[in-house]
Amino acid sequence: MVTQLKTATKDGYAAAQIGLVEFVKASKVTKPQAGHFAKTGVAPVRLEKEVAIEAAKPGASEDAATDGVKAGDRVLVDIFSGEKYVDVQGTSKGRGFAGVVRRHNFGGGPKSHGHMFQVQGSIGASSFPSRVFPGQRMPGHMGVDKVTVRNLRIRGIDLDENLIMVEGAVPGPRDGYVLITKAKAPPRERRGFAGAGTVDPLKASKKAMGKKK
Repeated sequence: MVTQLKTATKDGYAAAQIGLVEFVKASKVTKPQAGHFAKTGVAPVRLEKEVAIEAAKPGASEDAATDGVKAGDRVLVDIFSGEKYVDVQGTSKGRGFAGVVRRHNFGGGPKSHGHMFQVQGSIGASSFPSRVFPGQRMPGHMGVDKVTVRNLRIRGIDLDENLIMVEGAVPGPRDGYVLITKAKAPPRERRGFAGAGTVDPLKASKKAMGKKK
């Protein structure tokens, strides 16, 4: 749902603030948030994210992008009806404190008896420059980073249930929140690719469930 609009005249750029519509207790909403929602007359939402709005026509003014969009409008999966690829942004899984073998894919040391396989080893230079360079890959906290996976193929869209099925590695843990946007640089289709002629997995799964009943 759209909770706020940013216009080029007032804010210097055109964008929309969207929120995840889920039940939120009144005690979980702070006074600044309550005032923010009351200003636009929308119900409290769980998560908020600001996204850019596509220009209505090439060469049109930035204010034209927000024409017809108002606070309280619903954002549904029908906006991806004519798309083949999407970009998915989420927070990666937390892995805790990890060594260089797991965190940076180092090869490690000898695995024979008497050796410590996953120890990084010496990192300091010799007499010159006698220091460790900034950005040295070392053990540390791994995960819980903002990750964007681009060009995931859309395999099915369910307008009735407001669901979208994509093929690929969606970032984040199970039951996590992700932001799905239209692909910024979709790949060019190969000649002879089956494309839409392939079996729609969403329709196939619904058909199979119908037969089981």
